[in-house]
Amino acid sequence: MWTDQLAPSLEDFARLAKAAFDDLPEPFKGLAGDVVIRVDDFASEEVLAGFDMEDPFELTGLYHGVDIGLRDSMGPAAEPSRIFLYRRPILDEWAERGDVGLSEIIAHVLIHEIGHHFGLDDDQIHHIEDEAD
Repeated sequence: MWTDQLAPSLEDFARLAKAAFDDLPEPFKGLAGDVVIRVDDFASEEVLAGFDMEDPFELTGLYHGVDIGLRDSMGPAAEPSRIFLYRRPILDEWAERGDVGLSEIIAHVLIHEIGHHFGLDDDQIHHIEDEAD
């Protein structure tokens, strides 16, 4: 049945991430509007080492930048904030779970990383997610 199917490509993931971003409600989307979204297969070895991770499948996404609460009030950040979505770990999570669509997982990771853009830490994000469930 699945023998003729291919795994979604980086471009497929980018389209799904764009659709997830486009579906965000205002003002959430507007506040996150300057974030650059990038899709890679895995985090770099330097990124993994920075988190003391050896298994590249442990990291599904990453926010890199200065969160909006810490920016200079005189203007934007020196470089654009970036959100990285890691295709292979997300695909792995999707296959392991089997109870949620790929688009939903991509949206979840994207929203989690946007939370970091807003200055929230993992505990705060998890609390908000628990309250939403």
